[in-house]
Amino acid sequence: MAIADDDIERIRSTVSIVDVIGQHVQLKRTGRNWVGLCPFHAERTPSFNVREETGRYKCFGCDKSGDVFTFVQEIEHTDFVGSVEYLANRAGIQLTYTSSGQSKERARRKKLVEAMEQAVDWYHHRLLEAPDARPARDYLRSRGLSGEIARQFKLGWAPDDWDVLSKQSGIAADLLRENGLAFQNRRNRMQDSFRARVLFPIFTENGEAVAIGGRILPGSDDPAKYKNSSETPIYKKSKTLYGLNWAKGDIVNANQAIVCEGYTDVIGFHQAGLPRAVATCGTAFTEEHVRLLKRYASRVVLAFDADAAGQGAAERFYEWEEQYQVEVSVAAFPGGKDPGELAQTDPEGLAKAIEDAKPFLGFRLDRVLDHQTPQSPEAVARLGEAAMTVINEHPNVNIRKLYAGQVAAQVGLPVADLVAMAERGTRRPQLNVRRPKQRGERRQNAEFVAIALLVQTWDSIAPWLSEALFADDVYARAFAAVAGSGGDLAAAIEAADADARDVLERAAVVDLDVDPEAEARNLIGAAVRRELASAGPSADPDRIRDDAEARVRMEQLNADGLGLDAAGWLLGWLEGRWEERGA
Repeated sequence: MAIADDDIERIRSTVSIVDVIGQHVQLKRTGRNWVGLCPFHAERTPSFNVREETGRYKCFGCDKSGDVFTFVQEIEHTDFVGSVEYLANRAGIQLTYTSSGQSKERARRKKLVEAMEQAVDWYHHRLLEAPDARPARDYLRSRGLSGEIARQFKLGWAPDDWDVLSKQSGIAADLLRENGLAFQNRRNRMQDSFRARVLFPIFTENGEAVAIGGRILPGSDDPAKYKNSSETPIYKKSKTLYGLNWAKGDIVNANQAIVCEGYTDVIGFHQAGLPRAVATCGTAFTEEHVRLLKRYASRVVLAFDADAAGQGAAERFYEWEEQYQVEVSVAAFPGGKDPGELAQTDPEGLAKAIEDAKPFLGFRLDRVLDHQTPQSPEAVARLGEAAMTVINEHPNVNIRKLYAGQVAAQVGLPVADLVAMAERGTRRPQLNVRRPKQRGERRQNAEFVAIALLVQTWDSIAPWLSEALFADDVYARAFAAVAGSGGDLAAAIEAADADARDVLERAAVVDLDVDPEAEARNLIGAAVRRELASAGPSADPDRIRDDAEARVRMEQLNADGLGLDAAGWLLGWLEGRWEERGA
C-alpha cells in the first residue's frame, strides 16, 4: 500500500510541525527555535529543539530527530502510513492510495470508528430533540449541565427500548456488534446494549469516537449505575482517558493533568475553568494511562478517592514517578464532595483543592496521622510505626528520611530513631489491627452464589441485586466492582481490591446448578430479616406502616403468583433504608 507523493508533500507544507509537537510538548520560543523538555527521555533542562522553517526537530540530549511524520510515528507508536493518515485527518486532507486500498485492518478500523461516530450523532440528536428524552434533559439540567454543555460534550440519550438504535440508525449489524453497541439475543434478534441511559461518548485523544459510557436516571431499578462499552478492536480501557481530546491543550499549557473517576467530574472541571481534567473509563488508573499523560505533562493530580487507590497500589505510583519522571499528587475536596458537585456549588474551592494538592506520599501520611494527639507513650509509638509503614513504601531513601523527620517532630518521637527506620526501609506492621479473614475462609454462601450468577449470567439476576443485600463487606465490594463495570469481568477484577478480586476470580469459575430467581428471593429475604431484626422502636407512623408492610410481603415472597411483586417491593424497601443510613 502506498499514498500518493503529492498528498504527502501537501501535508508537509500544510501542517505546522510546531503546532503538532506543541500538542505533546510545552514549547517556548527561543530565537528562531522552539524549545521544550524532550518527550522521548527524562530530562529537567530543555534540550528538545523544533524549527518551523525547516520542519525538523532534534533533541541534543538523546539525539532523537526527524520531521513531522517521524514525530507522529514515535509519539503515537504507528508506522509511516499511520502518521500520514493521522496528519491528513488533522488537516482535513483526503488521501489517495496508489495500491488497491488500505490494509484490511486499517479499513476495518476506519469503518468501526465511522459507525461509532454515527451512533454518537444518532444518540446526541435523540437527546436534543426526541420527546422521550425529556426526563434525561431535565436530569442534566438538575445537575447543572445545560444544552450548551450537552452539545460541547456530545451527550446522548439511549431510549427505553430494546432495539431502536439497531433498527433506525442505519448502522450495519456486524459493526454494531463489533463496537459493542448491540448484540444478538436469545431470539436471534439484534438488541441494543444501552437502554434508558444518558450517554457520554468516549473519544481518543485525536477526537475519534470509540466507545460510550451510560448513566441511569434517578429512580431506575437497574443496579448498574454506570455501564461502559466493552473493549473492542478500537477501544482499550487501560489506554483511553475520557476527555483527553478536549483537555490536552490545557494540559500542555499548565504542564498538569487532573485525573477523575467520572464523566460528570470532567465536565465539572471544564465548567469551573479547569479544562485539563480527564477520567478513567470504569477501570483503575494504570501505567498505560501514565504513559499516555506523560506525552503532555509531567504533573498528575489525582482527583478521586486516592485513599482507596493507595491500598496496594502505592508502590506502583512511586515506580511510575521514577520511571516516567512525573509528579503524582492528590487533591482533597472540602466537605467530601466530588468535583462535579463542587463545580456547581463552590468552583473556587474546587480550584483551590487542585492548587493545594499534596504529593501522594504526603497525602497518605496525612490520612494516617489525621490530626491525632496520642495520650500515652504506647499510643505515640503505635502512631509513629503506622506512619513509618506508609513512608517506607517509597523506594527513595532520601524522601523517606525527610518524611520521617517530619513525623518525628509531629508525634514527639526521636528524629534519629525514625530516620534510622527510614534508612533501613523496614516494613513494620501496624499494631493492634484486627487480623482480616483469610480469603479462603470466606464460605460460599448465598451472597457468593449471587455474585457468581452475576458474573456468569448477568441477565439472569442483575435486575434483582443491590448493594443493600450484602451483609459481608467483601462481597459488597465485589458486587460494586461488577455492577460498576456493567458486567465487564476483566474491568471489575482490575478495579477491585485484593479480597474482592479473589471473590470475583472464584465466582468466574465455580460450577452452579441453581435457580437464579430463587437465589435472588433468598438473598432479599435474608436482607429483610436482618433489617427488621436490627430496626429499633420507632414513633414514625410511616416507618411503622412500612415495616408492617415488609412483614406481609415477606410472607408472600415464596408464594405462587405473588413472589415477584413481593421481591420487587422488598428490594425497593431495602434500598430506601440503605440510602437513609448513607451506606
